[in-house]
Amino acid sequence: MPRNALKAALAVALLATPLTACSGTSAASDAKSVTVYSADGLKGENGDGWYDQVFKDFQKQTGIKVDYVEGGSGEMVQRALRERSNPQADVLVTLPPFIQQADSKGLLAKYVPAGADQVSGADKAADGKWISVVDNYFGFVYDKKELKQAPTTWDELLDAKYKNRLQYSTPGVAGDGTAVLVKAIHDFGGERAALDYLGRLQANNVGPSASTGKLAPKVDKGELLVANGDVQMNYAQSKTMPNLGIWFPAKAGGKPTTFALPYAAGLVGDAPHSANGRKLLDYLLSRTAQEQVSSVGGGFSVRKDVEATDANAVALTRLMTGVSVFEPDWTEIDKNLQSYVENWKSATDS
Repeated sequence: MPRNALKAALAVALLATPLTACSGTSAASDAKSVTVYSADGLKGENGDGWYDQVFKDFQKQTGIKVDYVEGGSGEMVQRALRERSNPQADVLVTLPPFIQQADSKGLLAKYVPAGADQVSGADKAADGKWISVVDNYFGFVYDKKELKQAPTTWDELLDAKYKNRLQYSTPGVAGDGTAVLVKAIHDFGGERAALDYLGRLQANNVGPSASTGKLAPKVDKGELLVANGDVQMNYAQSKTMPNLGIWFPAKAGGKPTTFALPYAAGLVGDAPHSANGRKLLDYLLSRTAQEQVSSVGGGFSVRKDVEATDANAVALTRLMTGVSVFEPDWTEIDKNLQSYVENWKSATDS
């Protein structure tokens, strides 16, 4: 898609987002509210996700209503940037490298929530500007009805049977879309080889998508055979999408790989309801909320003192068995993200 068309599509998406959370005469003026800008994935398709549960419990405990605005990770950061002179959000939740981007652009205020001592150093900023609230891993999904077994390698996706039946969300806009680029660079041993592959894959790609969460329903319905995603979101979606299977691409002759892609939260600087934002961050990291990450949300708790043993936790452990987990250099990726995305656009003519 030409760049101007992509910008226009994003503009339409932003206009379509509910504005009640940003109205100076409604939620922003209500002292018993807190506004969350978040990447998609933690709110359930049918009101049964982790956010649905913890926001309801938080309001019952504190009397504070959560006003929720959802979009791609990059989209949420850009929205907060546009509002920098008059912040509307209190809490920002995104996937990496966008939480690092928000920090580097001065959008976040330092706050160390209660329970942060139980979160490992890799899952929080050294300066206290952000902290992970749900651990997660990058992955792909496939249509179990049409494909009797999952693909195993990147090369398989170049097959003609995937033409116009494969899609991944847009790098630089969606966190999971950016993750496609991160994983390809790792698996192929460098940016040039990864972009060469993604350029060839473009022949099968349906086109850009600002939201990764909208791709799984297309896979479940058979419109797509393969799409990108992440383990937490797709596992939760699979409860109501029976044809959805999760898999991890490997380079030919190699092991399947993935990397941690946590939902990380930060307090927005000069937020209209900073005190309420701090209370919400405390609650998201509480043992009560973290014990529900697996059983309700299908994700992985970030607290070291929470050991999930529910059915979801058992299934997720089985899913991750045999998958090699690598650790990206998010500082480097944040520094070079713009050039990576521009080079991806050139390689794919997007």
